[in-house]
Amino acid sequence: MRTWIRHRATILILFFLMLIAVASGVWRYGYVQALDQLARRGEADLALAADRLTAQLQRYQELAVLMAEHPTLLALSEHQSNAQPSADLLLEVADKTAALDLIYASADGTILATAQEDAVPSQNLTGAPYFTRALHGAIGTHHAVDARFNQRAFYFSAPSFGADGKVTAVLTVVVDMADVEGNWRGDGPAVYFVDDAKEVFITNRSELLFWNRPIGDTGLAPPDAPAPVFSSQNTAGYEIWQMDWGAYIPERGLHIVKDLPIIDLVAEAIVDVSFARRIAGLQAGAIAAVVMVFGLILLQVLERRRVLAQANAELEERVTIRTKALSTTNEALRREITEREEAEAALKKAQADLVQAGKLSALGQMSAGISHELNQPLQAIQTFADNGTRFLDRANTEKAGENLTRISQMATRMARIIKNLRAFARNENEPMGRVDLVATISQAVELTELRLNQDNINLSWAAHSYNHPIYALGGEVRLAQVFVNLINNAADAMSDSEERQIDISIVTAPRLCVNIRDTGPGIDAPDKIFDPFYTTKEVGSSEGMGLGLSISYGLVQSFGGNIRGSNLPAGGALFTVELDQWQEESPK
Repeated sequence: MRTWIRHRATILILFFLMLIAVASGVWRYGYVQALDQLARRGEADLALAADRLTAQLQRYQELAVLMAEHPTLLALSEHQSNAQPSADLLLEVADKTAALDLIYASADGTILATAQEDAVPSQNLTGAPYFTRALHGAIGTHHAVDARFNQRAFYFSAPSFGADGKVTAVLTVVVDMADVEGNWRGDGPAVYFVDDAKEVFITNRSELLFWNRPIGDTGLAPPDAPAPVFSSQNTAGYEIWQMDWGAYIPERGLHIVKDLPIIDLVAEAIVDVSFARRIAGLQAGAIAAVVMVFGLILLQVLERRRVLAQANAELEERVTIRTKALSTTNEALRREITEREEAEAALKKAQADLVQAGKLSALGQMSAGISHELNQPLQAIQTFADNGTRFLDRANTEKAGENLTRISQMATRMARIIKNLRAFARNENEPMGRVDLVATISQAVELTELRLNQDNINLSWAAHSYNHPIYALGGEVRLAQVFVNLINNAADAMSDSEERQIDISIVTAPRLCVNIRDTGPGIDAPDKIFDPFYTTKEVGSSEGMGLGLSISYGLVQSFGGNIRGSNLPAGGALFTVELDQWQEESPK
């Protein structure tokens, strides 16, 4: 009897040891599989948070670059004029963009204007890392706690260059990081961004702000309190943290890291692994239950051979229940896998659609460019050809020869245009050089003369009053196209006006400016006039694509110049094209 009891006890001990081993193995396997899924989802969430933060900061970086060359600020830095218009401008921009402050300083660090006049940082920015970086011609970045507002801030500094290529002033945009965080605080897993000093500067969990990583440690500690309980272990290649950092931080989490060199921060996420542990526990429990069932079956066979039929019936019932539970669990896993595959397929399709949309947009811009670049020379060739035919009919060979010479010039010009289009297809630009501004405007006036005469429009351009060439830095063909576009747009605007007058003049100081005035109804939305596809012309008209001014804006910008439109007090519109004067040391 005692031998049978010892034998039975040994069997039970071995059985339970095997059960523990099997359950542990299943739990380990299920846990690792669930960690794989959590890691992929956590990496996607971390990448999304990092991209969102980078994109939000990028807007302020672009703001600094665009505003650094604003005419009002340039006038302040060049002439040391009244700083109030610049301060008003900076305050307006700060209000519209939710920036904490905008600071405009000269190259020696003297602050010329700021959006927050009541909270000037100091009398001089010399030594500030972002300011020093901008003085070298690059975009300066920095982050710190701004003592003026006692708030975390991100700094972007953009240089403003003078005509000699040197930095004359620096515009700094101060970003309120609390406002940036407000858009995604509390979303998803715990995400935080650590700087070079190993300090948490940005996070969607406010309790982790300013926590730092002690030297030689992997966890975090508050700046003014003892380090809480923390331990780290490696499971199947994943770093699992166990901690007690607060109610909104998981006690056990998967640690994920992503480097962000663009903003000099390291993004880290802590993904709760309790879900993975529950999945693994369910799988291990199910397998353990199955093994237990089979063990009970064996035990029943050894102990109750006489009731084998009854034991088999009970076994079948239990197996059915457990199998159904496993089937339900497996079905849920299959549905999750199917949903993930469908999400990946949808993502790939969306990416393909974006690529196709980009191609169509590029094709549309190219088509519009070809139409704008070749339409006027073709019309001029047709006009000169018709005139030459009439002169030949009148036996006026001299005039016919002049028209043929102009046709040859137009053909040569079209060859240059096609060369420019081919260079555009190869992602190249026509080299800039010395351009006679008077001759270029005269050429544009000549190209539009027929259309202006047909529409009874009087154009005032006194080319003879400029007794010497005025040289500008640019491209002859592209600059002529800009003036043709502006003249044609002015003619279109005056289609319903009783008085139809266009005046063109050149101002040489302090910068080359070409002013084109008309007597039309003016500009409805000056801030949108250069946007692509913005037009006030009739929908469906052949000339209403809204690309002419947008293309002209891009061409003038490529020369380092600027173009702007405004309304005249007496009525009509004024377009001003600003260009750099040609200098011998300018690049050929």
